[in-house]
Amino acid sequence: MACSASTCQSNCYKDQPDEHDPDTNSVANRNISNGLCLKCKTNPPISSSADDSRFCSECFRANLFGKFRFAVTSNAMISPSDNVLLAFSGGPSSRVALEFVHEMHSKAQKNFDASRDRSLPVFGVGVAFIDEASVYSSPSNELYKAIQEITAIVEELAPPAKQLYVVPIESVYSSECGDGRERLKRLLDAVTDPTGKEDLLLHLRMLALQKIASENGYNRILLGSCISRIACHVITATVKGQGYSLPADIQYVDSRWEIPVLLPLRDCLAQELNMLCRLEGLKTVELIRSPGTGINGLVLSFVSLLQEENPSRESTIVRTAGKLIPFHFNRIQEIDDSNVPLATRRRQKRYNLKPNECFSSESFCFICNGPLSKSDLLSLRNLGQCQTSPDTFGAACCSSCRFQILPQDPSLLDQFSADLPQQLVARAKLDNLDNYRMLREQIQDCLLSEGEDET
Repeated sequence: MACSASTCQSNCYKDQPDEHDPDTNSVANRNISNGLCLKCKTNPPISSSADDSRFCSECFRANLFGKFRFAVTSNAMISPSDNVLLAFSGGPSSRVALEFVHEMHSKAQKNFDASRDRSLPVFGVGVAFIDEASVYSSPSNELYKAIQEITAIVEELAPPAKQLYVVPIESVYSSECGDGRERLKRLLDAVTDPTGKEDLLLHLRMLALQKIASENGYNRILLGSCISRIACHVITATVKGQGYSLPADIQYVDSRWEIPVLLPLRDCLAQELNMLCRLEGLKTVELIRSPGTGINGLVLSFVSLLQEENPSRESTIVRTAGKLIPFHFNRIQEIDDSNVPLATRRRQKRYNLKPNECFSSESFCFICNGPLSKSDLLSLRNLGQCQTSPDTFGAACCSSCRFQILPQDPSLLDQFSADLPQQLVARAKLDNLDNYRMLREQIQDCLLSEGEDET
C-alpha cells in the first residue's frame, strides 16, 4: 500500500521536506544551492516563491531571454530582412516582449555597424497599440494618460528607434462608408452571448493588427502571449467545441493569416514575466477594463486557482495540448535567402514542425479564421454556390462562431452582416466559392462514387 509523508511508518519520508510547508521548501532550496544562485553559484538568489528563488536576478533574466531567443531562432521567426510589428497592450507580457525584441534589434544594429561589408540588413521593428475606448467606454483622461505612458515607454528605448502606431479598433471600418464607431457598437450589441462578444472583439483586434501591418510594410506580427494565456485558451477552446482548430492557435508560428503571427513567449509563465518587470523596473500600463463574464472569465479564474495550488499546472496544460498535430501553416516557410546566415537556415530545418498533411485545411471560418473541420464542410453540400443567404453565410463559420456570435434569428443576420467589416464579408464570399471548389476533394472519403451503393 502506498504511503505518504503524514502516514509513513517506515521512515522512508524521514529526510523528505513537506511539499505543503513553504518554509521547508525554502530551506531545501537554500541547502541545494548553499544560499547561492543555482546557475552562477556567485550571487544570492532572488527572494520570492520557491520556483523563482533558484536563480539570482541576472540569471533569472538570462533564463527568460534564453527561452525567448531560442523560440525565435529555432522557429526562424525573424530574419534580417523582416519587418516586425509588436502588438503592445501595456501589460507585463507585451512589455517584456518589447524589451527582448529591442535587445535583439540593438544587437543586430551593433553587428551591422561593426561589420565591414555590412552584408546583413537589420530587421525593422514597429509597435502597435489598439485603442478600444469605444468598446470599454474608458474616461478620456485615463486613456490619454495611458497613451502618453505607452508613447514614453517606446520613445525611451535606446536606438534604433521604433515607430509607434496608436490605432482605434474601429479603424477596421476606415476604408468604408459610415461611422465606424457606430457600426462597431451595433455589431457588438447584436451578439447576446457574453463569451461570443469577447471572442468577436478578439478577432477584430487581430484584424486591426493585420491592417496596420499590411498598410505599413510589416511582414510579421509578434504577440506577447505566454503559457498562462495559452493554457486558458486550451481549456476555453475545448469547452467551446473548437478542438479541431485548437492546434492552430497554440504553436510558435501561425501563418494562416496574411501576415504571420509569432508567439516567442510561449514558454514563459505570466508569474515570471511579472517578476522580471519588478526586478528591472520595466514600466507597465494598467488599462481599466471590465472582467470577463462568460466562459473566458470563468476559465481564467479556474486556471489561476490551479496555478496557486501547483505552479506547474499551466505548463502541464500547454505541454499536453502541444502533443496535438499542428497544421501545415504552423511554421515559417523555409528560408531561401542569401542574406540569411547558413546557421539560421540549418536551425530552421532542424526545429521546424513536421505536420501531418492529412490534417491540413485550406478552408477557414470567416469570423475567427479557424480551420474548418470536415463536419463543417459537409454542412455546405446542399447550399447554393454563389448565394449569400443566411444559411450560406452561417455555413462559412465554424460551429463555435455560429453558436456564440451569429444571431440565432435569421431576420437579424442581414443587419449583422451589414455591420461586419468588409474584409470579413469578402472573406465569407470568397471562402464559400473555395469551399465548394474544394469540398469534394476534402471529403472524398465520406462520399460514394457513382454506381456504388451503401452496402
